[in-house]
Amino acid sequence: MEKLKKRSWAEPFKIKTVELLKMTTREERVRALKESGYNTFLLKSEDVYIDLLTDSGTNAMSDYQWAGMMLGDEAYAGSKNFYNLEARVQQFYGYKYLVPTHQGRAAEHMISKILIKPGDFIPGNMYFTTTRLHQELAGGTFVDVIIDEAHDPTSLHPFKGNVDLQKMEDLVKKVGANKIPYISVAGTVNMAGGQPVSMENLRQVRAFCKKHGIRLILDATRLIENAYFIKTREKEFEAKSIAEILREMCSYSDGCTMSGKKDLLVNIGGFLALAEHEREVFEEARNMVVVYEGLHTYGGLAGRDMEAMARGIEEAVNLDHIRARIGQIEYVGEKLQSIGIPIVLPVGGHAIFLDAKRFLPHVKQVEFPAQTLAAELYLDSGIRSMERGIVSAGRNKETGDHNYPKLELVRLTFPRRVYTQAHCDVTAEAVEAIYEKRDNIKGLKMIYEPKYLRFFQARFEKLA
Repeated sequence: MEKLKKRSWAEPFKIKTVELLKMTTREERVRALKESGYNTFLLKSEDVYIDLLTDSGTNAMSDYQWAGMMLGDEAYAGSKNFYNLEARVQQFYGYKYLVPTHQGRAAEHMISKILIKPGDFIPGNMYFTTTRLHQELAGGTFVDVIIDEAHDPTSLHPFKGNVDLQKMEDLVKKVGANKIPYISVAGTVNMAGGQPVSMENLRQVRAFCKKHGIRLILDATRLIENAYFIKTREKEFEAKSIAEILREMCSYSDGCTMSGKKDLLVNIGGFLALAEHEREVFEEARNMVVVYEGLHTYGGLAGRDMEAMARGIEEAVNLDHIRARIGQIEYVGEKLQSIGIPIVLPVGGHAIFLDAKRFLPHVKQVEFPAQTLAAELYLDSGIRSMERGIVSAGRNKETGDHNYPKLELVRLTFPRRVYTQAHCDVTAEAVEAIYEKRDNIKGLKMIYEPKYLRFFQARFEKLA
């Protein structure tokens, strides 16, 4: 049989409104980079050409979502948009209880304060910055229980987000199950390069948790993207819909935190959702949200934002949408691989992760190679990316020294439904240009460091 040629794909939408981009000169970018302390988070967005800093809240909403915005019920209590969102969460995620929040970290804050006691240990499939900080502020200690392959950017393991059950067993033996309030399982795993968790592994983790009386809380921020990888990589799920896979994943958990600013295609919003048997935790969260966010039927959100999120759930589980979304990432990954750029493999769901250790092997980790590479990319082309390495990892709370992660990455994060294939080509060419002159790139020195989540506001200067 003749082998079919791989055919091109196109975005499953057409453009109705455009936002003009500012084109800057190199001199303007040099000035902007110095003023921002070589931290891409401190750049003004008007000085950025292609913004790949994050997919959080930067997605393009559809006409269906914008139409829903006009139906915002801005009543202080009992907004109909809350009940629409609650119904969609129950339908697609399967959780009975919903507490809306202004974004995902508010949900992380609440679940940490409710479940964690000082001296507890919270295992997870690799840390995430805000999640770990909330756990530590509540008196807990994060423990990484992800499989070893996740720390190897060259490994082709299809589910590098999986939990290592032996690491979980070792932790239980060391500290006791009563010191582990829950395991935090993210799908996909951001800091590992957008790597997914398999359904098989999730089932195994659930069985382990039941045996030891430990809760399983999902970070559902990009769980729909994870569902797509399960559909394409686990044979059992080839014929299942994204919605069916998503619902099954959630069925193995006791609840989830959600930043709707990613999967759910909105500019602001999130929630804490809990299973029916977690009524007591829900009551505590519903009481707590009033203190920190707003009434339990709006949680810091306008009614219009809840409506946009409810409609975003419907669109996000559409196979054509998610195939094109991840297809764009794969397209850039294939282009970079073809010219020999070192990236994290397999290509993840929301971003391309440049491997700064292999990209700039002469720059020591204490000279912040990923931060350096992100700065150089902006300087070359006006493309904004972000560091995911030693700066993001922060400091050891006991020794005060840097945490030294095995992965030192630059994240090129593509917002959903925002950029075209031409933008993808420009990005790949810019990375190639930096790679060709990599030997002349020098590292950075940190000159200002905030107390928490330093990657957002730290400032640097170039080494002589």
